[in-house]
Amino acid sequence: MLQSILRPSIYLLVLLVFGACSSIEVFKENSEIQPAMNYRSFVIVNEEVGMRGFSDAKIDEVVQGQIRLLLESQGLTYEKVNPDLIIRYTSNEDQREREIRNYTTPFPMWGFRVWDPWMYNPYFNNPNFNRSRSSEYELLQVIMDFIDPKKDKFLMTLTGVTEVSSPKFKEKKVIKTTEKVLERFLLEIQETQN
Repeated sequence: MLQSILRPSIYLLVLLVFGACSSIEVFKENSEIQPAMNYRSFVIVNEEVGMRGFSDAKIDEVVQGQIRLLLESQGLTYEKVNPDLIIRYTSNEDQREREIRNYTTPFPMWGFRVWDPWMYNPYFNNPNFNRSRSSEYELLQVIMDFIDPKKDKFLMTLTGVTEVSSPKFKEKKVIKTTEKVLERFLLEIQETQN
């Protein structure tokens, strides 16, 4: 009895500790019905109808594989004909730009400044002091719909949001975001069954 109470608590604690170190946030929305059963099978709509959720075909294939791998590791089976759960995913890949201000100064803030503040004033005649530059990044959202096929209603929509600063790290960020979204889904299912 005590073990069954402690196990979800420990799992939640570990999830919170590792989630706090991450720069990925997951939001829940569009919940029409509560999960009412123990789901044993699933299907990925994108895979069955050939619909891409990402602009890059390679990343799209990786996401499908990651969803299958994570759910099958939890005991669910992939079932095309009569699944208990339908999963549909998409993405929002938005290029953005952020302004970075440079407040560095070559002048020391000590020494003669105490005696003659105007002579060593970093604000006076310093072209580098208040210069700004811009940095480009991609705001990436992985959006997953979890649908009950028998009631034809949304169990929930989970959106994982992160930033990608370099294209070479995009695939890793997408995989990590997909994992976080599926972990949150499994946690939501577990909470409703207890």
